Amino acid sequence: MIRYRARWVVPITNPPIANGVVAVDGSRIAFVGEAADAPRGDDVDFGQAILLPGLVNAHCHLELTAMRGFLEDLDFRRWILRLTNARRSVLDRDDLLDSARYGIEEGLLAGITTYADTGDSGVVMQAMREMGVRGINYQEVFGPDPAQCAAAIAGLREKVSGLRYLETPLVRVGVSPHAPYTVSDDLFRATAALAAELHLPMAIHIAESEVEQTLVVDGSGTFADGLRRRGIAVEPRATSPIALLGKLGVLDSKPLLIHCVRASVDDVERIAASASSVAHCPASNAKLGHGVAPLTEMLAAGVKVGLGSDSMASNNRMDMLEEARLALLMQRGRTQSNTTPTAADMLELATLGGAAALGLSDQIGSLEAGKQADLAVFSLDPVGPTQDPASAAIFALTAARTRFVSVAGTPLVRDGALVSSHAGLADRMRTLGESLAKWLDAGGEMQGVV
Repeated sequence: MIRYRARWVVPITNPPIANGVVAVDGSRIAFVGEAADAPRGDDVDFGQAILLPGLVNAHCHLELTAMRGFLEDLDFRRWILRLTNARRSVLDRDDLLDSARYGIEEGLLAGITTYADTGDSGVVMQAMREMGVRGINYQEVFGPDPAQCAAAIAGLREKVSGLRYLETPLVRVGVSPHAPYTVSDDLFRATAALAAELHLPMAIHIAESEVEQTLVVDGSGTFADGLRRRGIAVEPRATSPIALLGKLGVLDSKPLLIHCVRASVDDVERIAASASSVAHCPASNAKLGHGVAPLTEMLAAGVKVGLGSDSMASNNRMDMLEEARLALLMQRGRTQSNTTPTAADMLELATLGGAAALGLSDQIGSLEAGKQADLAVFSLDPVGPTQDPASAAIFALTAARTRFVSVAGTPLVRDGALVSSHAGLADRMRTLGESLAKWLDAGGEMQGVV
């Protein structure tokens, strides 16, 4: 038995505990409470620190970490085209794997223990297993032309079959029909059917941007123009992207809905009624100019919401406490409230909310006896006196203050450093960045663009 002690223990489901203890027996939490009531064990005292459940990143693209800073100040369609062309032309499987490893290392040093990743290569599954973290690898599928549906779903089935043998108690496979501008109605239906058949979780990028909205609602805009130039028929599909998923029966699968920036009152009701969940990515949404999602309304409707960093190609950093702070500030600014949401609300989204959104709240997300010992400890030394640990975590702390991280009881960060890391990853990222820059200078961005 190991007894982890800290100035503040924040269980999430119960009030913070001053000078608290979390006792861990093997992979599970055995006790959470005051030191006087703790069972016997070996003490690890973090002193002036906050001990939290491990943070949950409800949406990321770890294989794109090498693209940090490569896609700045672009309109959304051009952003996607540059990303897609560069990834295909410059980054091979080994590059993507190293990129995913580096992203996980960065996440661990920010207290993130669980990752909901969407990607096409499948390498993130390997990276998550190697690094000992918890997560879901949502295998993406693409195909905007209905004629592609059969081939696309056959390819998805094959990729999923190839990944399932890598599943562990910590890591599992899911599926992700990418978005309405890359997936036909037929492929949405087929992917939902496959997910139901194989009992797979599903994630979808939805209601993210204005150009997606105009494509779905009006059959117009730059996405529609690009599809037509490829010979793909485009027409209005629904009154909103969320309504489209409802119309197709996809919401019946209770998917993880990524972004939901352009969610109307009716859309929020649809999400809540279907018991689907949402990954809210405030930094990425703002950086790409998409807007601010109606988070306050979603929470009021009872929607399960987690926080996501999105990719380093759209965010540039992986810091869930920063995402929580931005989420709070943006909602207060949007609704002109000085009280809603609270710091405690946002800390819950970064932990238990993310776990619930991923269907993992029975295992992680809060400090409770019997749950998995996914822990994150942040130093309070530079903060000074702390009366409200939730406010300190949201308003004063950053990823740089991470001192200790464990997943299922196994320490992965000690004294602010990784217990185990891949040598030379930072140099590899710099080399990949230089390769991407050379490709761009050579005019690679516009190759094959329609």
